[in-house]
Amino acid sequence: MPLAILSRRSWCALGAVLLLTLLGSGGSGCRKSPRPAPPSGTDKVHTIGMSQCNLGEPWRVQMNADLRAASAQHPQLKLVFKDAQNDTLKQRAHVEEFVSAGVDLIIISPKEAAPLTEPVAKAVAAGIPVIVLDRRLLGDKYTCFIGADNKKIGRAAGEWVKRTLAGKGKVVELKGLMTSTPGQDRHSGFREGIAGFELEVIFEADMKWLEPDARKEMESALARFPKIDLVYAHNDPGAHGAYLAAQAAGREKEIRFVGIDALPQEGVAYVSQGILDATFQYPTGGTEAIDLALKILRGETVLKEVTLGSRLFTKENVATGGQPLD
Repeated sequence: MPLAILSRRSWCALGAVLLLTLLGSGGSGCRKSPRPAPPSGTDKVHTIGMSQCNLGEPWRVQMNADLRAASAQHPQLKLVFKDAQNDTLKQRAHVEEFVSAGVDLIIISPKEAAPLTEPVAKAVAAGIPVIVLDRRLLGDKYTCFIGADNKKIGRAAGEWVKRTLAGKGKVVELKGLMTSTPGQDRHSGFREGIAGFELEVIFEADMKWLEPDARKEMESALARFPKIDLVYAHNDPGAHGAYLAAQAAGREKEIRFVGIDALPQEGVAYVSQGILDATFQYPTGGTEAIDLALKILRGETVLKEVTLGSRLFTKENVATGGQPLD
């Protein structure tokens, strides 16, 4: 149709199209929106690989929760969690996978010391910092270790038992995994704490940190020994499993139960309920691990060893937050 005979409505439509074309092409009178600036070096997202030896223990579930909560405060951190499901070979593979993926830092809570020492050393040699959390490795080929003093806690437990039983009695010891350093230290520290008195360990077994195993072992102890004065378990699930076995046998009121970990919803709650007589705190170290990871990623120097504190919870002090260990 010739331009001369376009209707007024057509002229208006044509004008609108021309105006939109000018605006879309950045014509006179329009300003382009600035492009977002590229992220600076400080805004780089750092990937942290976390290998947890298992999630069958409530304490380890809490450790992961603490790591997540702490890292959530720092958007420049991305955590990748892996669960080894109590399989050392699987955990070795985790470390190797993290190295191959080129993560910026590794956090590992190892199942066992000896088998995980080599892959961690190789990660460090490849230039990836490694924070070892809770359980130690052999040697010092890691960036930082974070954990409480298990031997000190075991010794404090022994001394508490000695005072509570007036230096005399029959004791059952339900041990954590004895190929792990916490199990070894909680055992040796406890034996030091009760040494020189008439405290007899009449039954001991490795319950591998697991409540069902502890209950089964306690059933064996109850069947063999008509008199048991106290159960010392290397963690609170172990002490609770022993309590349930004694309760099923109708003997829970004649036995004292002591554990380690003191999670608010677990060991501390058991003390409040009168199930456990005492529990010793073993912090997860999740918050501290994230704090140290940030320092390492910023190129700051950190301590090789970070020792966390502990507290004793009994029915006398549980309402006031427990008592710090000396």
